[in-house]
Order: sequence, then C-alpha cells, then structure tokens
Amino acid sequence: MIWGSPRYIAASISVGRRSLELILNRPKPNWSKTLYLLLAVLNLTSIAPVLAQEQNQTQGMLLRTITVTGRDVEMIPTTITQVQLGVEVQGKTAVQVQQEAARRSSAVVELLRSRNVEKLQTTGIRLNPNYSYENNVQRLTGYTAANTVSFRIDTQRVGNLLDEAVQAGATRIDGISFVASDSAIAAAQQQALRSATQDAQKQADAVLSALNLTRREVVSIQVNGAFAPPPRPFLRAEATLDAQPSTPVVGGEQPVEASVTLQIRY
Repeated sequence: MIWGSPRYIAASISVGRRSLELILNRPKPNWSKTLYLLLAVLNLTSIAPVLAQEQNQTQGMLLRTITVTGRDVEMIPTTITQVQLGVEVQGKTAVQVQQEAARRSSAVVELLRSRNVEKLQTTGIRLNPNYSYENNVQRLTGYTAANTVSFRIDTQRVGNLLDEAVQAGATRIDGISFVASDSAIAAAQQQALRSATQDAQKQADAVLSALNLTRREVVSIQVNGAFAPPPRPFLRAEATLDAQPSTPVVGGEQPVEASVTLQIRY
C-alpha cells in the first residue's frame, strides 16, 4: 500500500476509529469505592489504639476487685400445719380388711372436708398379707390394710381436728410439720436478699478499710438463692381412741435463707 494513496488514508482512518472506541469503552476506575476503602483503613488504624486502651482499662478494673458473699437468715413464725394421718386395719381376709379400711377412711375424709382443710389428697393405699414363722414354716395369718391422706390446716385448729379424726376412725398419725404462709415466705425472701447484700458490702468495707482502700462500684452481682428449707416432720405416732380433747400443738419458727455474691472494684 502506497503512503498517501486513498487506500492508505482509508485504512489509517479505520484504525484510528477502533483505537478511539477502545479508549472510550475502557472501564472507568471506581473512585467512590476506592475512597471508601481508604477511609475504612484509616478509621481502623485510628480506632485500634483506642480499643486497646479500653481493653487495658477493663483488665485493670477486673484486677482491682474484691469478691465477697453475704448471707442472711430470717426467722418467721409458722402458721400452717401439714398433717399426714390414716387408717390401719387388720383381719383374717383381704376383702374384710379392705372394706373396713375403706369405711373408716371415708368417714375421716368426710370429716376433713367438712372442716375445710387445704390441699387434701390421698398419699397411700396399702394391702399386705401377714405371715407367721414356726419351725421354718411360713403360714398366712391375715391381712393389713392402710389408707393415708395429707392436708394442711391453720395451726390453731389442728389440735381439735386431730382428736376428731381419731374419733372418726383414724388409727395412725404419720407425722406433722409446720410452715409459714406463702406470702410470709415471699416477704421474708425479699428481706433476706436485702440483708445478704448489705452483709456483703460490710465485708468488703471491713477488708478494704484495713488496707486503706476505698470501695467503688459493683461490677458483678450473683444471687445464689433465697429459699425456705423444707419443714422437718415429727415422727410417726400411733393414735388411740381415747385421745384427750384439744391435743396441744405448737408450731414454732421457719428459717428463710439468702446468699448474694458481689464483685466490687476498689
């Protein structure tokens, strides 16, 4: 192709157009994304020392702490008596024994319902054979049936009710225990928690003052519990039909315990 000829000039113009199109269609740099990444790097670089400083301060706070556990026991009067009693019958045949136990138990339950006891429920029904052993020989001698119930009643009323239950047919008192009312226990739990917290603070003050240090803010609180231990039942006693009226029953007090652990900075 001769320079300056029409064909040469046309080819040059075509090449120039393609070069211009490549330049115009070339992807443009994303300046906004680049600027965002740059700012993010700068931000992390500036924040890292601050985070490290805060972490060191937190570790320092935790190192200068004292952990104490406060306790308290509140004693509240018991006003409710929980009773477990029943009927026990012995006889020659299982049918006879079971029928007599059912008759007496029904009379006792009817009495308890008429006295508006609380949480009345059956706690046991039992029928067992009785054996004698002579010359290594086992011989059936009869059967024993026992039906038991439990209930709650105001302590001031329980003495008379026990006497009435024996007269109605009860032959055994498996045990009684004394508890406070639910509202009294709840109030005592709140007071025990407050007193346990104050006890923990006093312990911390006693230790820190001996070291010429000052108690500062509380950094951790752990409530270990506020509860009333289960009542201790009295031992089983056999009821007699000639029980004296107005059997004396005295309740006593019930403990409510609480424990609180504090971690305090100084």
